[in-house]
Amino acid sequence: MITVNADGKIMVRRCLVTLRPFRIFVLGIGFFTLCFLMTSLGGQFSAKRLGDSPFTIRTEVMGALESRGVLRRMSDMLEMLMKRMDILARLENSTDFHKGDEARFPLDRSPAAGLMERIQAIAQNVSDIAIKVDQILRNSLLNGKVVEGRRDQCEVPRDPKFPDCAGKVEWMRARWTSDPCYAFFGVDGTECSFLIYLSEVEWFCPPLPWRNRTAALPSPPPLPRVQAAFRSDLARLLELIGTGKESLSFMKKRIRHLAQQWLLAARRLEQKLKGQQRDQKHILIHIGFLTEESGDVFSPRVLKGGPLGEMVQWADILAALFLLGHSLRVTVSLKELQSHLGVPPGRGNCPLTNPLPFDLIYTDYHGLQQMKQHMGLSFKKYRCRVRVIDTFGTEPAYNHEEYATLRGYRTNWGYWNLQPTQFMTMFPHTPDNSFMGFVSEELNKTEKQFIKSNKVSSMAVVYGKEASIWKVGGKEKFLTILNKYMEIHGTVYYETQRPPEVPAFVKNHGLLPQHEFQQLLRKAKLFIGFGFPYEGPAPLEAIANGCVFLQARFNPPHSSLNHEFFRGKPTSREVSSQHPYAEDFIGKPHVWTVDYNNSEEFEAAIKTIMRTQVDPYLPYEYTCEGMLERIHAYIQHQVGEHPCSPGQPSLPLSPLALSPNATHLVWSPSASRDPHAWPPVDSLQVWVSETRHACTETCRRHGLVCEPTFFRFLNKKEVFLQLSITCDSTEYEMNHLYPAVAENVHECYLQKEPLLFSCAGYNTKYRRLCPCRDYRKGQVALCRDCL
Repeated sequence: MITVNADGKIMVRRCLVTLRPFRIFVLGIGFFTLCFLMTSLGGQFSAKRLGDSPFTIRTEVMGALESRGVLRRMSDMLEMLMKRMDILARLENSTDFHKGDEARFPLDRSPAAGLMERIQAIAQNVSDIAIKVDQILRNSLLNGKVVEGRRDQCEVPRDPKFPDCAGKVEWMRARWTSDPCYAFFGVDGTECSFLIYLSEVEWFCPPLPWRNRTAALPSPPPLPRVQAAFRSDLARLLELIGTGKESLSFMKKRIRHLAQQWLLAARRLEQKLKGQQRDQKHILIHIGFLTEESGDVFSPRVLKGGPLGEMVQWADILAALFLLGHSLRVTVSLKELQSHLGVPPGRGNCPLTNPLPFDLIYTDYHGLQQMKQHMGLSFKKYRCRVRVIDTFGTEPAYNHEEYATLRGYRTNWGYWNLQPTQFMTMFPHTPDNSFMGFVSEELNKTEKQFIKSNKVSSMAVVYGKEASIWKVGGKEKFLTILNKYMEIHGTVYYETQRPPEVPAFVKNHGLLPQHEFQQLLRKAKLFIGFGFPYEGPAPLEAIANGCVFLQARFNPPHSSLNHEFFRGKPTSREVSSQHPYAEDFIGKPHVWTVDYNNSEEFEAAIKTIMRTQVDPYLPYEYTCEGMLERIHAYIQHQVGEHPCSPGQPSLPLSPLALSPNATHLVWSPSASRDPHAWPPVDSLQVWVSETRHACTETCRRHGLVCEPTFFRFLNKKEVFLQLSITCDSTEYEMNHLYPAVAENVHECYLQKEPLLFSCAGYNTKYRRLCPCRDYRKGQVALCRDCL
């Protein structure tokens, strides 16, 4: 016989009645049961929703079979709890103090009994539901067997229109578990799931005849087209850029600083276009080099004198696209990029879940790599919509993957097989790429006059904010000469101690805010470069503020063949000075390029510069209006799939004719013209290069610009005859220098691969056929009738 202490019995009864956590536990069990059932049963019914994969049912059925066991275990647990409470009640009845306790606690028994009844009811309900779920699951499995039978009958189709189908199925058999994205699209390891995926998600296999094509999720309707309207406020753009990085703060400060000039330029361009109809484009801007995944080495260096050229350019691109009235999305993280693109969960081997919702994507090489890694086959499908902001440019020989691999042009940054015009540069290095550029602050007449009257002819500022730039060998020699005539100022970043690389006679101001740096330039007569960094925005800012820019001539020119900085970059361009654009497009008296190793030449240049009066000067193409013109023209004529389309079809006969002076070819007056062709074919002139000149140099010598889109009109045997070139043989080959002629052996060559048409490059063996065009004054990117 079991004996129980009376106080113990009282404590047990009180706990059963008054212990709130116990009540909460019981209610929680019931609530959890209800939620679990809704989830399980909801999953069964949701498997039958429109658009769900037919093999999703099987996956969820298997999960529900497991849930049935869970329901039974919950029911058993509740029954056990009820039995234990019943034992406690019997223990209470076995004592002699029952009546006294009942009198002292007259309300205790009724709640305990009610609690037991509720638990018993919950247990019974769970048991009943488990039986019903079991019945539903049996029916589902029965239906699943019918579907499974059909799926087991799938065979790989032998359709000549889909030659890769069998190979892709074989790959899926071995690798479908390598990326969770395949399971996301319904692949479960069966032949039919492979074929459904390869025919409906990808496009390697023909559709299965028994598939209900209406079951697929409908594509979202295309976004309605609205007309782009010039904007008059930049506040919304500053919100779109976001916060959280020093680099973003820098770009927003720059946009605010130039806001009035941007708005004035937008109004001028709007008047110039005279109500021209423009579709608003949906544009994604993904700044890949600022993502954490790419290392974001720029943001921490913004406040330490690091390179700002890329951020200057991105800030100006954002302002221009926004003011032109286009719809923008801005991302600086991989997660945001995946969300905007519609990347399925996984490792990036599957296509996007929906059609790409953007007409254009502006990114950089880091972003391009991220897109390729996460878009699967969709990257190839939509790559024509990408525009790559590429500081130093990508030449066609490096862009064509097969050619670059065979001929030794392959680098870490090339071989994308894009149209070369999709790469957009900071300076017009080569017309093969599109010239995007940036802007410098434009001065009004009053400001220009004030600068001229306040210039200090004996004051020089050194181009170089990082101490490492001052480590250049031989600087003491030419700085000592400069110090004889001018007071030298520096803006080198330092934290606590003066950088030892900076000579004692240099007055170092430390890293200055942009407006203070501009004030320094407005006083100085000379802005001198040490040879690095290459092609930055600072020299143009200095020239715009009335400085003369003095730079070193490189002999031999720097290139990927002899200089570490250019090694690995997708260009063979030879850089003859620190800033070739300033040397070639601006020149004296604003730009002086001398041999720093020649002390007499250097000193003579300093003396002449001090005597020369120079007005502030800014090329039109680097004003806000000039950049807006360029981007507007690119969007109107290079939008969407245009760069990947062949353009005007090649005519069977040459549309060219000999010029009146018989020195070159022009578009024949009798040849047909496509009114939508861009640039207009009337601007075309065909010249033959010298053996040591690229087409870029050849066109420049005739006051023109090489235009690669016109190569297709030159790539004909008849053109050689029209130019009185003798060809004993004519061959089609892949070579970025063709079309060309080897005159010593009378062999002519035509281009076999259109992606390799290139204005860049030369070989002493060949004279090249070069397509040239005219250009707008101060705007080399656009022909006279291109706007």
